[in-house]
Formats: sequence, C-alpha cells, structure tokens
Amino acid sequence: MSDLDARFESAAAAVQGLAEDPGNETKLRLYGLYKQATRGDADGKRPAFTNPVGRAKYDAWAAESGTSRDDAKTAYIHLVEELTKHSSW
Repeated sequence: MSDLDARFESAAAAVQGLAEDPGNETKLRLYGLYKQATRGDADGKRPAFTNPVGRAKYDAWAAESGTSRDDAKTAYIHLVEELTKHSSW
C-alpha cells in the first residue's frame, strides 16, 4: 500500500469520528472526492428530482469528474486535515 493510500484510509476513518457535523456542503464535497478517489468519474444516470439526496450526491461526485484518483485522494486528505486540525491520526 502506498503512503498516499494509507493516508487516505486514515482520513476516511477520521471522518467517521468528527466531533462536529461539518455541514451538508462539506459532507457533499467529501462524498464527491471519496467517490472520485475510489471509483473515478461519475457513471450512471443522474437520479430524478424525486430523489434530492441522491441527486445532490451524484452532482457532488460529477463535479469532481476529470480529477485523477490520486489528486482526489490528496484533496480529501487536506479537507479532512482542515476539519480535524490534526495532521496525523
């Protein structure tokens, strides 16, 4: 496992233990970066307007399209570091 992958996994675990809710916008950004890092560009159809949560999640992921998996992992790690104010978990 690369250092980047290990840091990404640590960041993903740290998100689960956040003391405060970072808000919907930040959670959607985290979701989009996580999906881009683990699956690549968004695929499938955008959920219908009757599924606003699924639609917001899809849009957050699609916003990261074209970002490399490594760049998405790095951005995810930096965002989690900002949220935790702690650089090593």
